[in-house]
Amino acid sequence: MHTQLAVLGGGPGGYAAAFMAADLGLDVTILDERASLGGTCLIEGCIPSKMLLHVTAAMHDAESVADWGVRYARPNLDMAQMRGHKADVIANLAAGLAQLAKSRGVRVVAARGRFTASDALALSPCGDAALDDDVLSFDHCVVATGSVPVRLPNLPYDSPRLLDSTAALRLQDVPASLLVVGGGYIGLELGSVYAALGSHVSLVEYTDGLLPGVDRDLVRPLLSRTKQTFASLRFGAKVTTAVDRGEDIEVTIASRDEIFVETYDQVLVSVGRRPRTDDLGLETTQVQFDEHGFVRVDAQRRTDDRRIFAVGDVTGQPMLAHKASAEGRVAAEAIAGSDAEFAPRAIPCVVFTDPQIAWTGLTEAEAKTAGIKVSVTRFPWAASGRAQAVGRTDGVTKMIVDAESDRVLGVGVTGPAAGEMIAEAVLAIEMGATSADLGRAIHPHPTFSETIATAAHMQHGTATEIYRPKRQR
Repeated sequence: MHTQLAVLGGGPGGYAAAFMAADLGLDVTILDERASLGGTCLIEGCIPSKMLLHVTAAMHDAESVADWGVRYARPNLDMAQMRGHKADVIANLAAGLAQLAKSRGVRVVAARGRFTASDALALSPCGDAALDDDVLSFDHCVVATGSVPVRLPNLPYDSPRLLDSTAALRLQDVPASLLVVGGGYIGLELGSVYAALGSHVSLVEYTDGLLPGVDRDLVRPLLSRTKQTFASLRFGAKVTTAVDRGEDIEVTIASRDEIFVETYDQVLVSVGRRPRTDDLGLETTQVQFDEHGFVRVDAQRRTDDRRIFAVGDVTGQPMLAHKASAEGRVAAEAIAGSDAEFAPRAIPCVVFTDPQIAWTGLTEAEAKTAGIKVSVTRFPWAASGRAQAVGRTDGVTKMIVDAESDRVLGVGVTGPAAGEMIAEAVLAIEMGATSADLGRAIHPHPTFSETIATAAHMQHGTATEIYRPKRQR
């Protein structure tokens, strides 16, 4: 069997590449171990976790209006119905992707593909799939196999009480106590869900704070809130061993100067992800890896093997579905003969906690490390009419601007709807907008989005909502 383009992996990077290539006239075949398209994002990641986060946000909203004279009864949780809704959402979206593939003439094969050469894959069927051929030759291939959770040593991964993010989304019941190992976005999002559903949630993080690498100005409001919703936060500590005792799991935690032995119903390990490139047979090709184990690619996402491209988590940080999709489209265009390149000025990152955190472009620290003279403004949401109206004054909008050109270099937002707001900043950075441009753009009132305009006005000392004299740049 031969195809012009073989795509290994049916997640956001893979199906974006496949659909784009088909739209450009190529014959395309997707190979994926699952029976449906969507990958980790749809089936066991982004979509199901956001559905659960929406449920818990609704619960919080109901609680928050009690002080305003509206009181609801205590929520009655039906976990089976919640799981059923989650399954329906996944099934509906997967069916939509299947129809989109069919409409474009893209073949989807439930099989594992392993390189035997730079132009051929050996196929192994998955599930009940029947293959017409066990070899697929191709003109080009896109590797979009995603990533898998990192595993810590000395932990009983065969224990049902030890969870990764996938297993945490499939729990039948809400655990009475849950230890989250890792203070990154996955652990915080899932920990927030179970805390809202009634779990006694504790968190252990090896570094000195939540969300390592994220701007501290943005993290501060989340840290304050997490201290209220989680039972405990322990920084500068790590889990050294864990033992499943049947009725619970016993965990040994080592901090810089103390050892703790504690028991929990469940332990969620979320200490990062690594590229999924094992057993792909890449050693039979000319594909090379960088020092971190990611597939080495150029601006078109072409590997050192000229027939083979790679997109998404296998190519490096940030490991984000929307980055993978953008890379997939570029790779497809390049394969079709275009000179398209993946060269974004801004990739948005969002943490869907409560409050949400979103940022794009350069952070203040990154700009200073690069030797760029910047002007930084921070607008506290306590001065926002919308934030006051809905009782969410803990937010902040931060803007990093080139001190000489006034070009917007980076924006960060903490607060409700931060993930929706950040798209404006992405567009501004991509188009080379200045803070004056953003300030002149009329934003609707009263909204959270106008805090971006106010942060821009602050760059020039002209903010109506807050008094900040213009700074010398």
